[in-house]
Amino acid sequence: MILFRRQFLHLAAGAAALPAVSRVARAQAYPTRPVRIVVGVAAGGTGDITARLIGQWLSERLGQPFVIENRAGAATNTATELVARAAADGYTLLLVVSPAAVNATLYDKLPFNLRIDIAPVASIWRMPLLMAVNPALPVKTVAEFINHAKANLGKINMGSGGIGATGHIAGELFKMMAGVRMAHVPYRGEAPALTDLLGGQVQVVFASVGSSIAYVKAGSLRPLAVTAAERLSVVPDVPSLAESLSGYEASTWGGIGAPSGTPVAIVDRLNSEINTALADPKFKASIADLGGAVFGGSPADFGRFIADEIEKWAKVIKFAGIKPVSAPNIP
Repeated sequence: MILFRRQFLHLAAGAAALPAVSRVARAQAYPTRPVRIVVGVAAGGTGDITARLIGQWLSERLGQPFVIENRAGAATNTATELVARAAADGYTLLLVVSPAAVNATLYDKLPFNLRIDIAPVASIWRMPLLMAVNPALPVKTVAEFINHAKANLGKINMGSGGIGATGHIAGELFKMMAGVRMAHVPYRGEAPALTDLLGGQVQVVFASVGSSIAYVKAGSLRPLAVTAAERLSVVPDVPSLAESLSGYEASTWGGIGAPSGTPVAIVDRLNSEINTALADPKFKASIADLGGAVFGGSPADFGRFIADEIEKWAKVIKFAGIKPVSAPNIP
């Protein structure tokens, strides 16, 4: 009788362990077919380039193609919606980018919840912005700009790549913390905003380093500050905004997410492979060439970061009264 009971307990324990063993086995076999990374921005931009870099790395490491699928539209909401509804099997991933954290409170009614429907996998990069002005503006420091803006109410126009774009909310955060008023002029992308900054139609733009650094080096634009917490090696003489406004920080960023419910073992394997890429000197150099820095950590770290970004920009959106032009067109 005792022997039978011991055999029964042994078999029961073995049976209970089978699902866990099966999950581990699936993760070790993953992937067995191509994986798609859905990217909510157009081809050729920083986010798209970074997605292709990590996709190539994962393809080489895991032995299956990681295919980039561009689904630009609705301020990245189209891509997020697509992945939120996809099968949670590790074969559909999302490039989660900074606008997603803004959209979480910018739009009143989204058919998904970023924090609930998308599982964080791994953060990849952060890229600060440059606060750049037209050289004709009689300011050379952030303090001088603030004083000039306060003395010239209604005469300072701030261009951006569109309502809710990172450059827009970075500028609104500056307005909130510096106590200045500037008229926001949204464009259909950062490039036309910079074109009008060069022409003097707007006086300041918070632009990505990658798109503005050439103008800065040519002397066509004057950099007042970088929006990172610390100075950047590419422009070491340009102070950080935090040196003038304590606690200021704004950046574009990106990482990989997956549909909620994706097996933890698969998420952990992807996270491990991505963090290995972030430690690779060549991969780090590729991100640096784009004006950014690698930004690694665990899935939980990325999840906390996204939650913090949502909370941070929700306060700015409320303060500035930012409203989208229209509801996101999500099929």
